[in-house]
Amino acid sequence: MQYFWAFVVGGLICVVGQLLIDLTALTPARVLTGYVVAGVVLSAIGWYAPLAEFAGCGATVPLLGFGHLLAKGVKTAIEEEGAIGILTGGLTAAAAGITTSLVCGVVCSWVGKSHDQN
Repeated sequence: MQYFWAFVVGGLICVVGQLLIDLTALTPARVLTGYVVAGVVLSAIGWYAPLAEFAGCGATVPLLGFGHLLAKGVKTAIEEEGAIGILTGGLTAAAAGITTSLVCGVVCSWVGKSHDQN
């Protein structure tokens, strides 16, 4: 049943994003950025943690989950290090995901052929 709810919640998050792209003048970049900010805000007010616990990867993998991860990292770092945690906590918490995406991007740039966009 856990897989079912992960699929449903993750799918609903994606459907909302696609509807925002299709039915509004928002660009995909603005929707993605909005999702990260929404994840931070929902985490800050305490609503995202119960959703992440309920839906598992269906809630933690999308960009809302990245915002939640950043907010959790900042909160933890502030408790441990004080005010400097505002600057270091988010990146420390998300370091593995950021590093993986950068490495994959570099490897794909080596393997793939670049094309002129025109």
